Amino acid sequence: MVIKQLNKENCTEILELTHHLNTETTLEVLKERQMEMFEFGNYICFGGYQENTLVAISSGWLTVRLYSGRQLEVDNVIISPNCQSQGVGTEFLQVLEEWAKTNKCKTVELNTYVQNGRSHKFYFNQGYEILGFHFQKNIS
Repeated sequence: MVIKQLNKENCTEILELTHHLNTETTLEVLKERQMEMFEFGNYICFGGYQENTLVAISSGWLTVRLYSGRQLEVDNVIISPNCQSQGVGTEFLQVLEEWAKTNKCKTVELNTYVQNGRSHKFYFNQGYEILGFHFQKNIS
């Protein structure tokens, strides 16, 4: 697997994978949000390629937290459905963790949907722990 940092020019192929995790959101809305994410200075989009095909993506933000210090917060970790359960996710996450170490991060953190039990098992197997609850209030 080859890992690359993606940019706005990769938006079409990013959206193909993103839509697998966000089926209720239209491609137009996903594109608008993805473009806005690229506007933020600490946003990074990682892409994992096998034979020039994008098979894994993850959003990432460099942050500093009082409880953990400098960290890479990953989000939207998505593996192509035809590559799941083949070690691609493990390899992709290991490369992201190495990137975080190289960039002086102390931790890697992430959120996963409550109903996505398959991802919970995966992250537990990768050594991640549940630290708390993620709350949201819709104010729009």
